[in-house]
Formats: sequence, structure tokens, C-alpha cells
Amino acid sequence: MNKNELVSAVADKAGISKGDAASAVDAVFDAIQDELKKGGDIRLVGFGSFSVSRREASKGRNPSTGAEVDIPARNVPKFSAGKGLKDAVNE
Repeated sequence: MNKNELVSAVADKAGISKGDAASAVDAVFDAIQDELKKGGDIRLVGFGSFSVSRREASKGRNPSTGAEVDIPARNVPKFSAGKGLKDAVNE
């Protein structure tokens, strides 16, 4: 499912226009992104949790040349599925 299909599904389930659904979906994505940028986390009971994890700098290898490469430290987003979502997927 891509974003347009998600907007259509939200519009159908909520009984709203696709324009309103697109605004709602964008607002949810923006709110999640803004909170993660601040280093916070989002917990949606029954669905899952979004958080930010720190990945330290490391050394890697270029697979084609074998040369050693420095991989810089960075923050990475993580998602952990909640029990409700896991149970729904396994029904």
C-alpha cells in the first residue's frame, strides 16, 4: 500500500473526502516526524511505538574494492509493533 492508497482507505473508513483524509494522514506523519526529530518517542497503545536510537560511528568495508570506510554516527528511527498489531497480523 502506498500513500495514495492509504489516503483512500482512510477516506472510505472515516466517511470523509480524500482531501480531508490526505490532510489528516500528512498531519499524523508530520507530528510523528517532529517528535522524533526532538528525540522523543510516540507510544500508541495496541499499535506500536516509534523511537529514536543512536548508532555509533563504525568502520565498514567497500564491497567492491575492500577499502575500509568510516561510517559516521547518526540517529535512526525505530518502530516496535504492539501486541494488538501483532495479534491482528497473526489472525
